[in-house]
Amino acid sequence: MTVLPPLREVIARHGLAARRALGQHFLLDANLTQRIVRAAGPLDGRHVVEIGPGPGGLTRALLASDAASVTVVEVDQRAVAAMHELAEEAHGRLRVVAADALSVDVASLVPSPRQVVANLPYNIATPLLIGWLRHASAFERLTLMFQQEVADRICAEPGSGAYGRLSVLAQWICRTELLLRLPPSAFVPPPQVYSAVVGFTPHGAQPDAALFAQMERLTAAAFGQRRKMLRGALKPLGGEALLHAAGIAPERRAETLAVAEFDRLARLVMGGG
Repeated sequence: MTVLPPLREVIARHGLAARRALGQHFLLDANLTQRIVRAAGPLDGRHVVEIGPGPGGLTRALLASDAASVTVVEVDQRAVAAMHELAEEAHGRLRVVAADALSVDVASLVPSPRQVVANLPYNIATPLLIGWLRHASAFERLTLMFQQEVADRICAEPGSGAYGRLSVLAQWICRTELLLRLPPSAFVPPPQVYSAVVGFTPHGAQPDAALFAQMERLTAAAFGQRRKMLRGALKPLGGEALLHAAGIAPERRAETLAVAEFDRLARLVMGGG
């Protein structure tokens, strides 16, 4: 690519002041965006999707990598215009999709091997993640930035205060790893919280859609009332009989169960355990 204008100039030209309603906090530091790309692992030959590129700080770092192609999904028309400008300099390696990421089948946008590398908009980060976990086998890897609190919940271990439904779903589907923490000062405008990058590598064996739905139902019930004994929390799903069949003491609480125990319960509820 030719020499690109400074990102702050791009922001000024397109009136790209970050909007709270869109969960926007832009990452402009090239050193940090390059670290995120390196954390994603080797990208040569991979087709990368980025969500919410904003003025394009992370997009530039992805284009500077060996990725075969980069596709950005952006709902903000101001940023879409900025991305089209960048695409003109990317020699066919950058595709711009103007759409709400929640309504897009991301895996259908690019061929395999595909990855998602993104600084996710805070307000839709969790629903986006859950949607991708449902179809994790379509992805080689996900490298995603969240608010620190969400990242901690994703990677939490049983028995910890952060361990919950999101921990179980994420770790059931993927090997998760907290890769990088970033202070508020790294962003424009600075958020009120720290952020963190999490890597997700899908396990080789993945549940089918019916089992995933059952796990969602199970974890919603189990964690619906924290500190409640499982005999009561899971009563609608079989209660003590279900727990005895799984070899789990009914007086235990959801936050003490390992992911493998939730897997056992979900399969029993399905009738396949």
